[in-house]
Amino acid sequence: MPSTADFLQASEWFAIATGVSIAFTVLCFLFKWGFRFRFVGISSFMVVLTVSLFSLSLVPFTQTVVPGSVRYSLVFDNGATHTVIAVPPQITESELEATLKQAAINLFSYGRSATDSDRLTVLARTIVHPDSKVSEAIYLGKAEQSIYQGDDQNITVEIDQQKLKQLQTLNLS
Repeated sequence: MPSTADFLQASEWFAIATGVSIAFTVLCFLFKWGFRFRFVGISSFMVVLTVSLFSLSLVPFTQTVVPGSVRYSLVFDNGATHTVIAVPPQITESELEATLKQAAINLFSYGRSATDSDRLTVLARTIVHPDSKVSEAIYLGKAEQSIYQGDDQNITVEIDQQKLKQLQTLNLS
């Protein structure tokens, strides 16, 4: 995946090409060449591409990786203060804690609106099948952080020990 530095370098090269394109367009108008209006469109499109690449160089879109975390998938996100992630049923307590922290960091966005709380709540759940035709969702824990601070170091993680033990006994049987 390209980094922000790669996008900055690409935007520099596109800015040079855009300058050349605009200069050639001016030259086309000075000599009244028939294809001059085509180069107005080409130069305009080059400006749009240059601005787009530059804007991609401003915002980092890499995901934070917390050591010990496992892959999760986003199940629900109301765009405000509540999200739910799905984790594998074989998860351990330490993996669950790291995964909840990672999800809280990665799901933070300045665009979230505070409705009833000023904390982003990330719930972790897994699906188990105690019977062949039954699926049961087990909520294992939650992480909370401020929706106003992206670098909030006060992420609180609560793990439901009873549900985690229930999950481990279901995995053993």
